Parts: sequence; structure tokens; C-alpha cells
Amino acid sequence: MKNKQIILAERPTGMPDEHTFKFVEEDILSLTDGQVLIQTHYVSVDPYMRGRMIDAESYVEPFKVGEVIEGGSIGEVIESKSSVFEKGDMVIGGFGWQQYYVAGEKEVRKIDPKLAPASTYLGILGMTGLTAYFGLLEIGKPKAGETIVVSGAAGAVGSVVGQIAKIQGARVVGIAGSEEKIKFLKEELDFDEVINYKTTDDISAELRKTCPDGVDVYFDNVGGAISDAVLNQLNRLARVPVCGAISSYNLTEIDYGPRVQSILIKKSALMQGFTVGNYANRFQEGASQLGQWLQEGKLTYQETIKTGFDTIPEAFLDLFRGNNIGKLLVKVNQ
Repeated sequence: MKNKQIILAERPTGMPDEHTFKFVEEDILSLTDGQVLIQTHYVSVDPYMRGRMIDAESYVEPFKVGEVIEGGSIGEVIESKSSVFEKGDMVIGGFGWQQYYVAGEKEVRKIDPKLAPASTYLGILGMTGLTAYFGLLEIGKPKAGETIVVSGAAGAVGSVVGQIAKIQGARVVGIAGSEEKIKFLKEELDFDEVINYKTTDDISAELRKTCPDGVDVYFDNVGGAISDAVLNQLNRLARVPVCGAISSYNLTEIDYGPRVQSILIKKSALMQGFTVGNYANRFQEGASQLGQWLQEGKLTYQETIKTGFDTIPEAFLDLFRGNNIGKLLVKVNQ
């Protein structure tokens, strides 16, 4: 048996391309005591991976050139020399973009696809759902009747943020970039107002129209000009969880923009960056609550699933083209 892998071939400048990734094959090693052989079923592609492709200090180490692209993956145990896992167990781990993986007992954990589809453990019940949960509730602290604006609202994180804000009794305004996404937010997720930033001539005017009482919480997934416009609409004591800045991830020049200090001072507003890892010791709490809301019908989700191992790099690039609604995954094992 051969293991097909995708490695980082070179560090990209600007948008990654066909030179960034390389497909390789290697032999699958025999198991030793305490190990399992996993066949990958789903791999996750996420915007944060772009940051790991550059050699710069961050909250997580950069990918190494010549090594497998790491990331969330779900697979099935097809051979076991472990007392913890049996053949047929479904597991989740960070083994990334490869068809097979030999894992130690502590590298992966079991999931139960009878409770929810396996793919949801990489999405609404996984890191993206937890990112939305903790970022909104711990930093945003939404209150009933407040106005919450979410950029990247139809994405994996933003779509969950808006729904949790609705559960808290807030008024939710979503910003997205296609009519399909706008329809999804309005008709399926019941957002109160939506803005298509690609078709509006004046996003500031649209924000004044859709947020007549100002903005109390802005959940920022994109940065750039959209966020500049939203920050100008903040109310006194507003909160701004900063989750992502996807508008700048592939820029080749410094991303200059308006200075935010005067806005934060005048409005006594809080702007705080975060990563989901800040709340690692509370993941079980968050997952339990998300699961409960899902079972009660208070949360829903949508996935964009590509098929085939060879489609992974193109699926990753689709994140920056805006070609997904909800969580973007690749189904490896058909």
C-alpha cells in the first residue's frame, strides 16, 4: 500500500498556485504497539492555513517546506495494535492532507457518527463551531436587542456566529459576497438584514440603512475596507471580536488602512483578537452546548464538500475566491 500525500513545495508569495503544493507517495510503515492505521475520509481546508505557509512568528508554527500540510482530518481505523481503538472506529486528528496515517493513541480521539454526521466534527461541532461560540459569547457578549454585524457571514464561522446571536435575542446583520449567500443567510438562517458587499456602491450607506441604531457587536472575519466601514458605525461600549482577516492573507504589499485608535477611544469600545486555542480547556463545554442547540433545531449548518484527494489544493484556493457556503471540506475516501 502507498500513501498519497500533499506537501508544501515552496512558500507562496500572494495567492498560492500549482507550485505551492506537490503530490508525493510513500510506503505505509508497519504498526508497532499502541499505534493505529487510519484511512482518511474527510480533510478540512481553512483560511488560517494560508498564514502557516509563510515563515513568520504566529500563534502556531509555520508549515515546513517538504512536509505534509497539517490540518483537521477525520478517518477510519483500518488496522489497530492499540487497546484504545478498534478496527472501524472513526477518529479525528490533525494528520492533514494524506490518504493514510499511522497514529499513536494520543494523537487522535474517537468520534461518534451516530450522534451527528462525521463531517460535522470538523465544522459546526468542531473548531469552526467552537471559534464562533467562544469568540461571540466570551468577547462579543451579545445582549437581547443589540445589533450584531458579521462579516464573512456565510462562511463556516460566520454562519454559526449569526445563529448564536439570534439565540441570544440579538438583531443580526450579515455581510457576504454573492446572491446565493445572501439568500442562504436570509431564508435559511433567518438573519434580519443582509448586505452583498460586491454589489453595493456604498457599504457605509448600507450599514447605516441596515443598522439604524448603530453596531453593538462586530464579529470580524475579513478585515480590510469592509471592517473599516463597520468600525465607523460602532456604538458606545461596542465589542469587536477579531477572528480573521482573509482580505489580506494573499496581499504582497503592506495592508494600510484607517487607524482605529480614535474610534475605540471615542466609543470606549473593545477590540480583541483571539484564536479558538485560547479556550482549549473549555472545548467540551462548547461542544456540548452546540450539540444541544443542534438537536433542539436552534442551529443548522451547511457544508460545501468537494470529492477526491486530488481536489484538495483547488478546494483550499476556493476559500479565497468565496466559492463556499458554510464549512468547506474534501471527501477523500469515496
